[in-house]
Amino acid sequence: MVVVEIFMLLATIIARYMFHSPLTWGDEFAGSVFLWLSMLGAVIALERGEHMRFGALVQSLEPEWRLRLDILGMAVVAALLLQLIGPAWDYVEDEWFSILPSLGFRSAYRVVGIEGGLVLMLLTLALQVLKRGHGKVTLGSIALVAAVGGVLWLLAPALVAIGNINLLVFFVVILGGAIAVGVPIGFSFGIATVSYLALTTSVPLSVILNRLDQAMSQSILLAVPMFVFLGLLIEITGLARAMVAILVLLLGRVRGGLQYVLLGAMLLVSGISGSKAADMAAIAPALFPEMRRRGVDQGDLVALLSSSAAMADTIPPSLVLITFGAVAGISIGALFTAGVIPALVLAVALAVVTFFRTRNKVEPPMARLSRHDVLMTVLYSIPALALPFIIRWAVVEGVATATEVSTLGVTYAFITGVIIYRPIDWRRVYPALIETASLSGAILFIVGSANAMAWALTQSGFSAQLVAMMAQVPGGAMGFLAATSIVFIVLGQILEGIPAILLFAPLLLPVARNFHVPDVHYAIVVVIAMSIGLFAPPFGIGFYTACGIGRVPAEAAMGHMWRYLGALTVGLAIVVAIPWFTTCLL
Repeated sequence: MVVVEIFMLLATIIARYMFHSPLTWGDEFAGSVFLWLSMLGAVIALERGEHMRFGALVQSLEPEWRLRLDILGMAVVAALLLQLIGPAWDYVEDEWFSILPSLGFRSAYRVVGIEGGLVLMLLTLALQVLKRGHGKVTLGSIALVAAVGGVLWLLAPALVAIGNINLLVFFVVILGGAIAVGVPIGFSFGIATVSYLALTTSVPLSVILNRLDQAMSQSILLAVPMFVFLGLLIEITGLARAMVAILVLLLGRVRGGLQYVLLGAMLLVSGISGSKAADMAAIAPALFPEMRRRGVDQGDLVALLSSSAAMADTIPPSLVLITFGAVAGISIGALFTAGVIPALVLAVALAVVTFFRTRNKVEPPMARLSRHDVLMTVLYSIPALALPFIIRWAVVEGVATATEVSTLGVTYAFITGVIIYRPIDWRRVYPALIETASLSGAILFIVGSANAMAWALTQSGFSAQLVAMMAQVPGGAMGFLAATSIVFIVLGQILEGIPAILLFAPLLLPVARNFHVPDVHYAIVVVIAMSIGLFAPPFGIGFYTACGIGRVPAEAAMGHMWRYLGALTVGLAIVVAIPWFTTCLL
């Protein structure tokens, strides 16, 4: 399905731009396949344990208790799936009478992918439980989940009677408890939303499937799997290696040069794949051995890697910005343009810290290159360096939309890899497609469940109350943006970034508009704050991912993180205080 989407989007570009004959049925076909891809990808992510989750509490426990909480989390996920399978079939039956206008197919054939995905996820859980054994622990977990459900069902009249105070029960206690025990974020959103609607309202649960469908079927989100695959492809084809080579040539002889190379490489690569782990894994192996040989402290090395990943989340084509624009109705092109300068501000802040850290350090000399080697390195790197500029040019010039441009990037990376950076290890392509489906499914399931949860909160009146409360923040627009920054730094640690943005950013956007804060400025501030939280210890999962990639104990890097996080926070404050940095290129 990933391959089909790539060729479908490429055919759409060629038909419209070269032959001036757009494929009128292309969007419907791509959207229908996309919904199936999202749900089946969520199944793969569940089987591989790759759904985003908060694991700090679980990982701190003894192995026996980790096992118990893991199985308890599986029981919670199964409870949610069992509650949704019936309403999902009702939704399929409702869509039977709807016809896709261009394709002429019944919409039910498209949305049955949701039902199929839910059933396959339930079967996946059952198989995982059977493989693990531990029958007593499994039965105990099922009994506990059933008991909590029974108590809530008995308390339903009382929960209705207390009005919106019951939101604390569902969206603080139940949601927070599910996240704490390691239930994946998307499923935690789902169980809280289903419980709230089922026990305190008369809304049919098929509404949740409708919200899932609407959120996961947005054509702009087709960019998610395409850019994920592009990010993996640039590493497979050698483009990432070529990007690093030219940076080493330019900066390698400067004192602390490889640290600057690391910052530059993350600016070039970050944001393409949608996976910070993929970004860091593409850069670290190329630089870490030489940096260690030069005597860079391994804790400082990983801290810089982690901070540089946080720095570059607004560099286009950022999946975070694409997702934000899709859920908030903000121009993706404007977000891409607005995100460049703020990322450079953060890069300068990290570079200043690096300068003072390395200015008195003596490093072993690098081997001198001949003019021929220098020329060959430059020529070797030019095709790789052209990729980010081609992507931006295609969007600005109207050759392709923000969704379609990812396909141009995939095509360019593939052709360049075959012709220039060969040989390609073809054995890695299929695993890359699987990784693409898994990561995309995990992200898009969160998009759908967060959309359903946000809808439930809106219907409850909470959104209006939140807007009214945030509108009272002292300090006007600056006070609001400062409070927003703090909130999203905290949420970025707990909800792993994208879920925080999907759930809360659209709710606060009306407040930003009331304070006359430009949409793009608000979006960039939120994304930067979220990224800082994602890589901030002790809970930020991105920090521990960097430690794993660098093979450095977290305790060795944690002490070094604070100086870099301080620099990122100063950079964020500058961006907040000077909106010109986000609007100057618009």
